Amino acid sequence: MKVLVIGSGGREHALVWKLKRSPRVSEIFCAPGNGGISQIAECVPLKISDHDALVKFAKERGIGLTVVGPDDALAAGIADRFQREGLRTFGPTQSAARLESSKVFAKEFMLRHGIPTAASGQFSNADDARAFVAKMSVPIVVKASGLAFGKGVIIAQTHAEAETAIREIMEERKFGDAGAEVVVEEFLEGEECSIHALVDGRSYLLFPSAQDHKRALDGDLGLNTGGMGTFSPAAKVLPPALEQRVCIEVLDRFIAGLSKDGLDYRGMLFPGLMITRDGIKVLEFNCRFGDPETQVLLTRLESDLLDLLEATIDQRLDTAVARWRPEAAVCVILASGGYPGSYAGGKKITGLEKSDVTVFHAGTKREGGDFLTAGGRVLGVTALAPTLAEAKSRAYAAVAGIHFEGMQFRSDIAAKGL
Repeated sequence: MKVLVIGSGGREHALVWKLKRSPRVSEIFCAPGNGGISQIAECVPLKISDHDALVKFAKERGIGLTVVGPDDALAAGIADRFQREGLRTFGPTQSAARLESSKVFAKEFMLRHGIPTAASGQFSNADDARAFVAKMSVPIVVKASGLAFGKGVIIAQTHAEAETAIREIMEERKFGDAGAEVVVEEFLEGEECSIHALVDGRSYLLFPSAQDHKRALDGDLGLNTGGMGTFSPAAKVLPPALEQRVCIEVLDRFIAGLSKDGLDYRGMLFPGLMITRDGIKVLEFNCRFGDPETQVLLTRLESDLLDLLEATIDQRLDTAVARWRPEAAVCVILASGGYPGSYAGGKKITGLEKSDVTVFHAGTKREGGDFLTAGGRVLGVTALAPTLAEAKSRAYAAVAGIHFEGMQFRSDIAAKGL
């Protein structure tokens, strides 16, 4: 089978890397891909927003399966377009992807179906949002409702900061149209954790736990990012008893809610969770593989990923089985200086050829024989080892051998799990 992966980040590199290992995959393409992906797949210089060109390519090359990576592509309805053209596609429809592309829609879904989440208000009028904030205790969480690439969440320590966040998001449109509506939430104390589950609309297949690190700096300080590193399993924060509660309180109710609402959801569901003293709370739904969670999860997956994706599309997850390596995995993100703010690209990367771990490229390009930086998050250095401590040590040993001007990274990835 010929496979096309749509996207250009570390998640897509991991998807290509794992799918290429399937004995059923004859050729693999990535649009548009990146420097690292070009080493293992044919990169196609097509924009993810150019649905006409992507459909034309898939038809001309006889693509048997297209796997959609990014959230904005799903929100724009790329899965619907491919399916209308008779092209087999992994990823939820535009209607179902509203669970990620609209935090207001997701909140209403959770409340309607009894999925535990933070107390909140949803607003399309800035004055109404400010009036709601005035009645809340601090800290206060203000979220752009639309897609903001992991950066549209502001934790305000004072009422004045919350009002500033509302002004910046809704009136100044700091995150563009994503800020047409906001969700204002109570601040939840606890430990964040990520789960992934393939969902076919009738049943689900739960993946192992992982824990992301969203803040830019050590100790969970600094600005929110798309993710500075992750590890799996996250057994300390999500032990088996709590994982069972996630299945009952979140995933079972999610499946029931899909049926009641008539939503055809087939794809990856990636809820962000907060483990609080009062129990499990869902922070948000993501309707695709997480980044950088995908890097550690697929490194641990023994089963053929293609088989699992097709079981999801064909609604056969009730009989599907996934096998996982017992080892732990740690991914450390190497980012451009200044990320998640402004940063310069075009910096030469050295030391990649010496690495003895798996390095997934997120924001790179190739020029001649060199790799150059081309994004905020540049590389995901991912190590597998018998224990979490060993995986952390291996990952950081590899990081020490890689260099580019302005390179920044957190030094405490996986510390919470130890």
